[in-house]
Amino acid sequence: MAKTVEEYLARVPEPARTTLEKMRAMVKAVAPKEAVECISYGMPAWRYKGMLVGYAAYPKHCTFFVMSGTLLDDFQTELASYETSKGGIRFALDKPLPAGLVKKLVKAKVAGNEAAKGTKKP
Repeated sequence: MAKTVEEYLARVPEPARTTLEKMRAMVKAVAPKEAVECISYGMPAWRYKGMLVGYAAYPKHCTFFVMSGTLLDDFQTELASYETSKGGIRFALDKPLPAGLVKKLVKAKVAGNEAAKGTKKP
């Protein structure tokens, strides 16, 4: 099992590696600067006032995890063309989710984590 995000990504074959690197950059661009990148549940993830999001490669797809069983309910229209589970979105090995959608999901999860911790920014 990988101990760092770099180690995880190094083990992922192309084209999924490049796809996940793009996902990583998207999350980093919108996550609060206090967010910490880590390995959680054996995959790259971010923590900010709790688990934020994660992503992983599988043999036939990649998945973006929002670490919430209800967050995706608010995005059903935007996710209509993707296969989803309770807390994850599957997407093609060679095509990351759209940046605008990732940013919306991360911002919604940040707001949820802040509200849950009672630390919402003014």
